[in-house]
Amino acid sequence: MEPIQVIEGGVTALLRDDVDTDQIMPKQFLKRVERTGYGEFLFYDWAKEPGWELPHNPILATGRNFGCGSSREHAPWGLEDYGFKAIVAPSFGDIFYSNCTKIGLLPVVLEEEDVRALAGAGETAIDLERQTVAFSGHEVGFEIDPDIKHRLLNGLDDIGVTLGNADAIERYEADRERSGPVTTAL
Repeated sequence: MEPIQVIEGGVTALLRDDVDTDQIMPKQFLKRVERTGYGEFLFYDWAKEPGWELPHNPILATGRNFGCGSSREHAPWGLEDYGFKAIVAPSFGDIFYSNCTKIGLLPVVLEEEDVRALAGAGETAIDLERQTVAFSGHEVGFEIDPDIKHRLLNGLDDIGVTLGNADAIERYEADRERSGPVTTAL
């Protein structure tokens, strides 16, 4: 994962509530085994609607309960592959939120009025270290779990976190080594 410090640039507005992971990444595209190449299938069914447009920007501003529904990891994979680096919404599906943080896609929770103002601004800067979102001369703070923040700032996925404990793991394994078979009395 790439470390996240500041994400800045254009904002794509998708101000719909209760967007579930089935809408983000439809089931027919879940057969692939690689984690890349999903961006072209993002919102596949909605993309057929007249007037549909989803500009490629680093930030997606969306409605309440974004990423609800099933726990498919393919939804954040598709959003990241499309080019989004942060999703800003009033609320997220819990599993979706977690899946985003595990791949380096920053989910930011703001009040609904701030999300709408951000969507209208068109440009923003999200500073993870300071936990702020700046747009149109306005700055708002957001909350994030300290452990998640640490992981994202340092580009640590689950494997990276585990490897950070390599010395302790090696000590544990060395302490557990025995010669010969291990037996226990019944």
